[in-house]
Amino acid sequence: MTLALGCIADDYTGASDLANTLTRAGLRTVQTIGIPADDLALPEVDAVVVSLKSRSIEAGLAVSRSRAADKWLRGRGAGHVLFKICSTFDSTDAGNIGPVMDALRADCGEGAVLVTPAFPETGRTVYQGNLFVGAVPLNESPLKDHPLNPMHDSNLVRVLARQSRTQIGLVDLATVTRGAEAVRARLAELAAKGIGAAIIDAVFDRDLETIGLVAAEHLLSVGASGMGLGLARALVSTGKVKSAPPSSETGAAVGGPAACLAGSCSQATLQQIAVAERIMPVLHLDPEQIVAGAGEAQRALDWARPRLAEGPVLIASSATPEAVAAVQARHGRDAAGHAIEQAMADIAEGLVQAGVRRLVVAGGETSGAVVDRLRIPGFLVGVEIAAGVPVLRAVGSEAGDMLLALKSGNFGGAEFFTDALRLMR
Repeated sequence: MTLALGCIADDYTGASDLANTLTRAGLRTVQTIGIPADDLALPEVDAVVVSLKSRSIEAGLAVSRSRAADKWLRGRGAGHVLFKICSTFDSTDAGNIGPVMDALRADCGEGAVLVTPAFPETGRTVYQGNLFVGAVPLNESPLKDHPLNPMHDSNLVRVLARQSRTQIGLVDLATVTRGAEAVRARLAELAAKGIGAAIIDAVFDRDLETIGLVAAEHLLSVGASGMGLGLARALVSTGKVKSAPPSSETGAAVGGPAACLAGSCSQATLQQIAVAERIMPVLHLDPEQIVAGAGEAQRALDWARPRLAEGPVLIASSATPEAVAAVQARHGRDAAGHAIEQAMADIAEGLVQAGVRRLVVAGGETSGAVVDRLRIPGFLVGVEIAAGVPVLRAVGSEAGDMLLALKSGNFGGAEFFTDALRLMR
């Protein structure tokens, strides 16, 4: 296998988003869960997205796992590696974007790295280094209340500088609009000053195409799926990859019981749960009881099993930011988050043992815990459910054929759960 593009994603839903974007842009793409084992049969593809659950773990561990993934990808011929991060730049001042970027940059000997979480298609834009979520700055968006990585600064030059050992520069929109040559010149100017990374503005899709052309000439870039889109279009337009039409199928129908799990506390997911309650049974877990170890996972499975034959069910640990903050205050942020993730993984495992083969999961951390517990090594990318969320067919799953949808908390419309189940046959 000789890859045109290697990608390292810091969570599983973001990896699915990126794999979906690359597939739509014409790259044959596989998403793996962790570094693939040598005996995992992968088809001939243009890009591999290695999914890590490294966004919110200790920085040193995130660095070591990302470096190992980078080594695997470059060993398969990837001349460019994209470190895929969230389009809302989810991170704390301790990392993990800066530490991972620094390590990967040192390993490949890159000069100045282009960095942008912009993805205008999903309402993420960067102007003068400031990240906007829709019409509001990041620090005024619901991400200010993220339970693990609350974002209180929209200026990404400052945010990344607090995490990185290198100086951070800016390639502004005026430069981007002048085209690839202007961006190349600005990047060279920054590198000559010893600046190791640059936030680059992007407001329109055409900006991503300009960025992708320049980034593809280097060894490393950092960004969300918008950066992936720019890179994919650059690889196709320069003839390095022959565009392949995206498949609308994920293989034979799976059928059988279906279930949804929601662990995200985003406003989008809370609305999606409220809409789902009109058409399917929904069980709301008690986060306090989960952390106390009072058998909430078993209660959920006892509730779900007799209902699965009648149709899909939804089990949610999602709660309002105020309720989440109260649980974290009593038990600690990390302890509470870990307990809830593991409870959702317990439930997913029990549901699969009960015959569920179609599973919709909302929330990045929840998706990571679920996929890890089910020991799924990889996915083929199928039809798009919503922007950034494809149907995934498990590859090498111990449970046999399975279809999954892994959704970042903020993604999808109000009827996401029913939209997903309709496409997962």
